[in-house]
Amino acid sequence: MFGIINYEAFLVAGIILNLTPGTDTMYILGRSISQGKKAGVLSALGITTGSLVHCIFAALGLSIILAKSALAFQIVKYAGAAYLIYLGFKMLLSKSNEQFKLEQNDNKTNYRKIYFSGIFTNILNPKVALFFLAFLPQFINPNYAQNSLPFLILGLTFVTTGTIWCLALAFFSSKLSNSIRANYKIKKWLDKVTGGIFIALGIKLALSKR
Repeated sequence: MFGIINYEAFLVAGIILNLTPGTDTMYILGRSISQGKKAGVLSALGITTGSLVHCIFAALGLSIILAKSALAFQIVKYAGAAYLIYLGFKMLLSKSNEQFKLEQNDNKTNYRKIYFSGIFTNILNPKVALFFLAFLPQFINPNYAQNSLPFLILGLTFVTTGTIWCLALAFFSSKLSNSIRANYKIKKWLDKVTGGIFIALGIKLALSKR
């Protein structure tokens, strides 16, 4: 139907891939544990938005540019790595007033920035674009290769299952960390650890190959 073959196999494979820990997983865990459930949920939604952009790009054939052009791939890769490292250093160098209560600090959190950070983290990862190009065509009838509809259906399916997993991850990780975050010193330490994770992810992305 719609030029899609082995949809059930695609669904199972997609869920397994979503459950496999990666940059998005670590990003959501870092946000959820250090900044709470709302930050984790918005990070997950931001990553979902970024995935939707990749899905549309793949359907329109724009992601082929990254697959064909080494320069374009390098530019996007290093931009993404720089952004993750920037976020990491920002968390490492941030200073909080120990006299403020945790609730007051949460009120000062810029949730819009967290959402857009999730978007940029995903969009600026060229491997996501290449994944859509390499994975989706395996489940599309060659006769429909020039049709964007099967790409969109498969992409949206993958994004939907991924969103469910990311939101579950944000909810459960924030629940487990609530008692920890109530302690200011531990929360401050978690911020530093999260910053370190972001820097490590940025370096990993910068050193990665196609």
